[in-house]
Amino acid sequence: MTINQSNIQIRKGISKDKNAIASFQLKMAWETELLELDLGIVDAGVQKIIDEPVRGSYWVAEYQGQVVGSLLVLFEWSDWRNGEVLWIHSVYITPEFRNFGIFKKMYLQLKNLVEESENYRGLRLYVDKTNQNAQKVYKAIGMTNEHYELFEWLK
Repeated sequence: MTINQSNIQIRKGISKDKNAIASFQLKMAWETELLELDLGIVDAGVQKIIDEPVRGSYWVAEYQGQVVGSLLVLFEWSDWRNGEVLWIHSVYITPEFRNFGIFKKMYLQLKNLVEESENYRGLRLYVDKTNQNAQKVYKAIGMTNEHYELFEWLK
């Protein structure tokens, strides 16, 4: 399959994208962590972001009317920078559309958004330590992992 980059549209996710986004989350969890998520919980979580954009926003990649990828952007206030850092979460591109630069196009659109904003200070994301393919992609577009190590506690 050959994809013309100009035929890929990047836009904010809306209600009609909810099923695709929720489906992507289930697939990503299984693919990256062999974790089986509950569709009802994920569906409600996706809807919460769509309904309350102050929490964040989904961005989707669309090809010929079909949603082929998505990511979630959440906000983190930085007192050091007196502005918001955008955190990229839940990146998923359908397998048949990988290696066509779709995530790169999504990332560059977000980067441009940050560069043009007086309030946004940067982009961050985290990746599972075992997900070497994703790490290669992030490094190839100019992201680094030199500053921080992620620690967490989850219920």
